[in-house]
Amino acid sequence: MQSEHKQNAHAIRTVRFVTVVGMVLNVALAIAKAAGGVLFHSQALLADAVHSLSDLVTDLAVIFGVKYWSAPPDRQHPYGHGRIETLVSAFIGIALAAVAVGLAWDAVGTIRHGAEHGPAGFAFVIAVFSVVTKEVLFRWTRAKARAVHSTAMEANAWHHRSDAISSIPAALAIALAYFFPKLSFVDPVGAILVSFFVLYAAWTIVRPTLQELSETGVSREDQAKIYRMAASLPGIIGAHALRTRNTGGAIWADIHIIVDPDMTVREGHELSHQVRDLLVNSDLNIVDVVVHLEPPSPSRSKSASSKNADQPDLPFRS
Repeated sequence: MQSEHKQNAHAIRTVRFVTVVGMVLNVALAIAKAAGGVLFHSQALLADAVHSLSDLVTDLAVIFGVKYWSAPPDRQHPYGHGRIETLVSAFIGIALAAVAVGLAWDAVGTIRHGAEHGPAGFAFVIAVFSVVTKEVLFRWTRAKARAVHSTAMEANAWHHRSDAISSIPAALAIALAYFFPKLSFVDPVGAILVSFFVLYAAWTIVRPTLQELSETGVSREDQAKIYRMAASLPGIIGAHALRTRNTGGAIWADIHIIVDPDMTVREGHELSHQVRDLLVNSDLNIVDVVVHLEPPSPSRSKSASSKNADQPDLPFRS
């Protein structure tokens, strides 16, 4: 228990530190791009600044949310508070989508009414610097998120990646509009391209949260892996009726194992703990397993005796 508490405290510190670093860089980049967009007449760069400011909102959501979703299970939340992290991730995705719509709307308005000035060359330098900085920040944040199994921080990492990607068409549009003044309309077109990249990033974030909130279980490949591991232990005739749920990146599982009907209660209890320990210590990020023991029945003795672990879709029931 003490070890789990230390790991949880380390995860919270990691999430907060990484997010604060990202937040500081986002503020600096947003200010630089906003100033560059205004001073050097680039709507694509100004739109990119708005995107960077949206990162600040999501950074704050992660910083203040990690305290709540990392809380241990309690009587009202027996599966823990991981769904709070899911909601934060969904909020990040929705915020991204809203920013994308706003960027596209402003760019379309500029194309319709025309731009008074073309962008200056220094706007291109700012856009390129943003691409490099945000890509480095993305890789670092994603690595840290996967190390502590934080879906919200990984969602925030992809937000950094979307900012890096969005700066690429902005940089290209600025360059074209600068070197070819007659193509000044390309700058707001670049802003529209930015919005599509942002929308795609929003979908990649929101999609897994929708799957989790709709109680989607683990993949068929992971189901088969769980069955194989459970049925591999000595004393287990077969395994079936697996149920899983995903909460904040952690998996909770229920599984039925078929054992010798003459097994003692103590032997069955020890065997169920072996199954739990095997699954929890696997690489599937399973945090707890409820194991149900049952004897073989005549209707499935044949399939059970062959340890039918590779067919998780068979609905065996008592």
